[in-house]
Amino acid sequence: MTTTPQATGLKIMVIDDSSTIRRSAEIFLSQAGYQVVLAEDGFDALAKINDHHPALIFCDILMPRLDGYQTCALIKKSAKFHAVPVLMLSSRDGLFDRARGAMVGSSAYLTKPFSKDSLLAAVREHAGTGQ
Repeated sequence: MTTTPQATGLKIMVIDDSSTIRRSAEIFLSQAGYQVVLAEDGFDALAKINDHHPALIFCDILMPRLDGYQTCALIKKSAKFHAVPVLMLSSRDGLFDRARGAMVGSSAYLTKPFSKDSLLAAVREHAGTGQ
């Protein structure tokens, strides 16, 4: 496995209530040399973010308890993590969904199901813009 120097050690959090999506993202990102932190919902993510200090966060929109918009807004309100790019993940691709994501501070919007190439392209585009 070959890793690029910028990929080595970069920590990425994936927040999604679907174990299939979490596992797919983990495989794609790990194979590319990234460290991956998984969270199954917004509360789980908020508990882990302080310990792991991710450089980039992928966040599902439709989750139980605390949805992706609320999770993103809370991350962006944090003095410590407001600069970390949050990329929204959703099976919905409407203008309203994208606009709402932008309103809470998300950096980009990735439609599920995503390919390995689109996931890694999003990381390359947004990694290093936070923290």
